[in-house]
Amino acid sequence: MDSTAYRDPALRGSPPPETQETSFLEPIERTFASLKKLATNYALLGVLDARRAAMQFAWLIGAGILITVLVVTAWLAGVVALAVWLFGQGLSWPAVLLIAAGLNLVGAGIVGLKVKNVFDQKPFSALLRQIKAEPPGNQVEP
Repeated sequence: MDSTAYRDPALRGSPPPETQETSFLEPIERTFASLKKLATNYALLGVLDARRAAMQFAWLIGAGILITVLVVTAWLAGVVALAVWLFGQGLSWPAVLLIAAGLNLVGAGIVGLKVKNVFDQKPFSALLRQIKAEPPGNQVEP
């Protein structure tokens, strides 16, 4: 090829980038494209984070169920061991069963008293206070 082919724009294809005319809307289009990409990335991050949180929640529920089963089994084994020991000491079966039932009721009472403190307030009480509150300035002083 001769040197005139490099100088003639029709023979070169498109002009170099610095000589191309830019549209007035091109910076706005690039901004919107960047915002769209940013929103897409944030949405993907949110979906991945929600999926990870759901998996962690599932593991937490599964572990809680397993721990509960093991604790209940240990409690029952302890009550049965106490019952067998009491029976070996000469107590009758009805007396042993009454002692075991009483022990279970005492354990249930202790758990009930501990859980009672969790429910000091009604659910959503703060939200209900905010909804029922009068707007500022309309409140009546006592």
